[in-house]
Amino acid sequence: MFEGGEAKLGRLIPRYMLLPEIWVDDVIAAGFPTVAGQLYPLLTPAEVFAAAEGALREGRPLSIVRLGDGELLTLAHDTVISTEEALRRGAFLPYAGVHLPDPAAREALAAAIRTADIIGVPESRHPSYQGLLFPVLRHYGIDYRGLRLTTSTVNYELNAGGYLTRLLHGRRVLLIGNQAEVLAGFLGQRSVQVVGWLAPVQGVADVPRVAMRLREFPDFDLALVAAGVAAVMICTRLSGELGKVALDMGHLADKLIKGEAAWPQLGEVHIGANGV
Repeated sequence: MFEGGEAKLGRLIPRYMLLPEIWVDDVIAAGFPTVAGQLYPLLTPAEVFAAAEGALREGRPLSIVRLGDGELLTLAHDTVISTEEALRRGAFLPYAGVHLPDPAAREALAAAIRTADIIGVPESRHPSYQGLLFPVLRHYGIDYRGLRLTTSTVNYELNAGGYLTRLLHGRRVLLIGNQAEVLAGFLGQRSVQVVGWLAPVQGVADVPRVAMRLREFPDFDLALVAAGVAAVMICTRLSGELGKVALDMGHLADKLIKGEAAWPQLGEVHIGANGV
């Protein structure tokens, strides 16, 4: 902590000078207004809901995906950091469906980001979050200012704010991911019209097979996808190839099933319950 804060400030102070009773937090607070004009707004959960509701009402495709450390490490390996560094930071990646090195998965993920309609990105400035996000976008020539961005926790916030309940109400829902069957039971008990589910999804290499299988299902309005890194590619294919609304649900599926996240009734809001 010292090396990342007071030590850096100390290196700016000339020899034989003190900066009494002024700490790094004070300097940051004093200097922040000079960069505040570069703040970039994210779509709020209410705005993401409005976009999804409008697409559903008008029959337009829409993909809502999210980039967490798994996706960012996949994109970053052998581009902005070495594969060895990505593996060191991402021991969990096989659980997320990626086995590095995998340049094909990396390029497919980058292509999916280019076509996604709304992209959740981390608000954390941690080295494996924003520390990779902007270098990766720069590497691929993707200007973040041309993207519709929201927070990467939008899945939890849509649920906590009661927006997901409203989106699913009266809609035909398809579930995709390893927990899809269990989630179908959970949602069915809460009067959600689940018209089908597809499982398993065996990592990013399984995306082409999953995309083919999607055409076998009855018509649906909205797909919820909980499939690790593969969810980004699946969501964009659902919108791009089938013209559907697709939401990367992530670990919200597990939290709902385990009772770790509440499912709001129609019109109910759980303030601050973001599932994290």
